[in-house]
Amino acid sequence: MANKEALRDLQSRLAERLHAARNEAAAAAWLAVQVGQNGYLLPLGQSGEIFPVAATTAMPYSQPWMLGVVNLRGGLYSVVDLAGFINSAQTAARSEQAWAQARLVTFNPELEINCALVVDALVGLRRQDAFAGVVSMPEGMPDYFGQRLVDVKGVSWQELNLQTLAQNAGFLSVGL
Repeated sequence: MANKEALRDLQSRLAERLHAARNEAAAAAWLAVQVGQNGYLLPLGQSGEIFPVAATTAMPYSQPWMLGVVNLRGGLYSVVDLAGFINSAQTAARSEQAWAQARLVTFNPELEINCALVVDALVGLRRQDAFAGVVSMPEGMPDYFGQRLVDVKGVSWQELNLQTLAQNAGFLSVGL
């Protein structure tokens, strides 16, 4: 009888922890990253895995922001310097220390694009309640930019819609 009660108690605790984990995962909506001097929010549902920057194989006759291709877990991924794609003036040589902090963030496999974005640093997960307001977007912003949010410290973060980016003609046109 005591074993049955202990088993029920264990099942109850596991169910509570599972429920809490689901709610916590749903509450964390974005992966916050640093790209150059700017902060970006990548929706978790559109983001894939995170990897240290690996040696890439260069692609001839490609855009300067297309750094090449890399093998990640047996899959071939194109590597895009996000800073260079968003603003070609930001493309700059990174120091060894900067490359050590940089990470590759892949797209969610459901988006059906084998691509990894180079970000300068991972900042962490952000939930909606971490932001105090929304700033209106200026005219002429790219379609893959979502809302611009301001956190409680007054720092501005740009949401980046990876699904729209994966379908953007400029992003898909890697050749010169």
